[in-house]
Amino acid sequence: MSKGLGYISNIEKLIKEVKETQAAAMKQSAEIIAESLMSGGMIYAFGTGHSHMLAVELFYRAGGLARVYPILDEGLMLHRAAAKSTSSERMNGYAEALLNDYPVKEGDVIIIASNSGRNAVTIEMAIEAEKRGLKVLAVTSLKHSKSAASRHSNGKRLFELADVVIDNCGCIGDASIEFEKIGSVGPTSTVIGVLILQSIICEAVEIMLDKNVKPEIYISSNVGDFDNNKELIEKYSKLIKCL
Repeated sequence: MSKGLGYISNIEKLIKEVKETQAAAMKQSAEIIAESLMSGGMIYAFGTGHSHMLAVELFYRAGGLARVYPILDEGLMLHRAAAKSTSSERMNGYAEALLNDYPVKEGDVIIIASNSGRNAVTIEMAIEAEKRGLKVLAVTSLKHSKSAASRHSNGKRLFELADVVIDNCGCIGDASIEFEKIGSVGPTSTVIGVLILQSIICEAVEIMLDKNVKPEIYISSNVGDFDNNKELIEKYSKLIKCL
């Protein structure tokens, strides 16, 4: 089997493992999200480095929930200064200042994605969110996180601070295809992370509909009536700054 097909096989194995071992955590997460939305709450999403793509994945998406607010900070992303972002995500104090810019309130939910779960900003974000009354849902690699020391001054890792932990079941170091001369390639955390989050959203929507609550959902502007989306944008544009 080629290395390319081997990567696909690795993803298939991880999907099976997530389905078999993380269903309860994903259901619990869906229930928390549904309850928050039905009570007027907001769903925040955060990640640093490549994990920020999971926050973007949930935002303003065809078939996506309208009350999702991604916490996006250029200093923690890759498009301006990738190497600098690696240093920034290890800084104590960064997350508290960042969260002050968002209208978070008790009863909201934050989804925090971090494969290693060890960097200071991610850990501090969980701590600050909990202080402000948010439920914290973590998507992380337990295998990786348990193998590494925390980079936060409190010594904790993300999985030790979240209300619910969903394990992406990935390997230490994320890259899953080994080459003898150069090391490993083929990271899995983004693919599996997106699968986990979209599964949770589907279940949250199902829960809301079963309770006769119609969730606010964006429709693809390429196949549907844009009036639905226009109404949602007008409704939430003052609250969600990046909308």
